[in-house]
Amino acid sequence: MLDPALLRDTLEAERKRLLLEVEGLKREQNAAAEDVARAKRQGLDTTAMQEANRERSQRSKQVSAELETIEQRRNRLLLIIPNVPHATVPVGRSADDNVEIHRHGTPRAFGFAPQAHWDIGPALGIIDFERGTKIAAARFSVLLGAGAKLARALINFMLSLHTREHGYTEVEPPFLANSASLTGTGNLPKFEADLFKIAGDWDLFLVPTAEVPLTNMYRGEILDGRQLPFRYTAYTPCFRSEAGSYGADVRGLIRQHQFDKVELMVFTTPGDSFNELERLTSNAEEVLKRLELPFRRMLLCSGDMGFASAKTYDIEVWLPGQNTYREISSCSNTEAFQARRANIKFRPQGSGKAEFVHTLNGSGLAVGRTLIAILENYQQEDGSVVVPEALRPFMDGLEVITARTQAGT
Repeated sequence: MLDPALLRDTLEAERKRLLLEVEGLKREQNAAAEDVARAKRQGLDTTAMQEANRERSQRSKQVSAELETIEQRRNRLLLIIPNVPHATVPVGRSADDNVEIHRHGTPRAFGFAPQAHWDIGPALGIIDFERGTKIAAARFSVLLGAGAKLARALINFMLSLHTREHGYTEVEPPFLANSASLTGTGNLPKFEADLFKIAGDWDLFLVPTAEVPLTNMYRGEILDGRQLPFRYTAYTPCFRSEAGSYGADVRGLIRQHQFDKVELMVFTTPGDSFNELERLTSNAEEVLKRLELPFRRMLLCSGDMGFASAKTYDIEVWLPGQNTYREISSCSNTEAFQARRANIKFRPQGSGKAEFVHTLNGSGLAVGRTLIAILENYQQEDGSVVVPEALRPFMDGLEVITARTQAGT
């Protein structure tokens, strides 16, 4: 299979060759038209000249058609070429080559064998996997009573923290996005198999993340650089087919087709984008600090980063029921990658030459995985789960979830 970068260079060379030929033919055609006019004024026979012009015109149309085909092929190819990793990104092939930046908190020492959330939730009556499957399909679930309230409390807690203390503006975007929006963020065309498309005569997809509608609020616009950065946060349900997972991490709530997430999104200047990445990642980590959940920050290597990212930190929370750290947030600087696709620019001083903004995004946090972390880290030997102190104001003061509390709380 031909390397995409090599194919891109080949197509670009052919595009330039055809473009030069088209421009040359047009110049010749213009000059020939003047020659014909001059010859007619002089009473000369222009038959041969006009025939040459017709042949030149046909050649120009043919080359122009070839040029259009090449440009279409090049543009389609450009849409599937990933972003270039930043110089600070470690070179590697897989998650094994990621680099741990720091850890926060010490995993709790249990006096009993901790259970996984897929056992804790059903035993408490707050998670029902079977009914989720009955209503929809496998990898959908139902949260009941205190489980539903816990998810809602997490959403409200996260939005409150990010708006009141971190300075983000809350947005309630559409939960559907068109193909132009998904192309702008890099989801289309490469990851179409991961999307749920609306049936019928609609150019609409269920959003895989709030990153899509938030980024595309400014698609095709030129922003005033004096007002940057713009920082937004939004809650949305997210929908992903997870094509290709085939049994990986599908037990419980880890990898669902529908899940809730609070997203963080930043538009900024190229000079500030990596400072904003550190800030955004710290904002996401603060959620876990307030909930007193142990976590670590990982710098992803080049082989484990997302398609659109130039640099990514993963935040991984400790799950004692599984005896491992699991991703709960992915915070990325896409630099100008998405801005080029979505044509989002800014004028540094509000005027002058426009240039592409840098866009950043991250989970602040994935609600389902945060719920998992609470159930597993705060579980008690009797099967109950203590509600983290920071969440209690959002849970009507509830301190402990037991099987008896799930119906009312």
